Amino acid sequence: MDRASFVSYLITDRRYYTETPAVFRANVHGALKKHLPDLALYRDPHNPDYAVLAEHFLETCAQFPDTKGLLHRDIDLAVRLGAWGVHLTSRQPDEIVRAKAAGLFTVQSTHTLEEIRRACAFGADAVTYSPIFATPGKGSPKGLEDLNKTAGKIDLPVIALGGIVSPEQIEAVKAAGAAGFASIRYFAN
Repeated sequence: MDRASFVSYLITDRRYYTETPAVFRANVHGALKKHLPDLALYRDPHNPDYAVLAEHFLETCAQFPDTKGLLHRDIDLAVRLGAWGVHLTSRQPDEIVRAKAAGLFTVQSTHTLEEIRRACAFGADAVTYSPIFATPGKGSPKGLEDLNKTAGKIDLPVIALGGIVSPEQIEAVKAAGAAGFASIRYFAN
């Protein structure tokens, strides 16, 4: 990820993409074709068939050469399926070193400046920082001023996440110093 560019990061959710393989592939393909995100993450932490859909997800991402496919939490599966990267939870900072050693682009979920600094110290390539705007079930939003202060203190791409559903919000997080934006709902429309 080039720090000079502003990246778009699609994150899946079964509410919009389902867990039926054929429908899942069609929904992912449609979202990728419509939005052409730089990064795409298959995230479905409660799906017992995660590995099956992860393979479908990465095969679909491969049809879009400018979109890099990432898997959620599972470094070994990401390596086995040839994912470009892995997105680790905020409780997995110690896994960053192992993900990097495996050759994966590594994103860490963060919610505090301390978590960002820890991700940076372990060698993450980028972090998501959330929630920036109000989003269901994610607590109080941090807001644009906090995003600006936080991104300005870190020499690591900070990708804004949380409640980003409109072009105006995308422009606002860009103006606040984010290196990109990630969203579920923006890309599901």
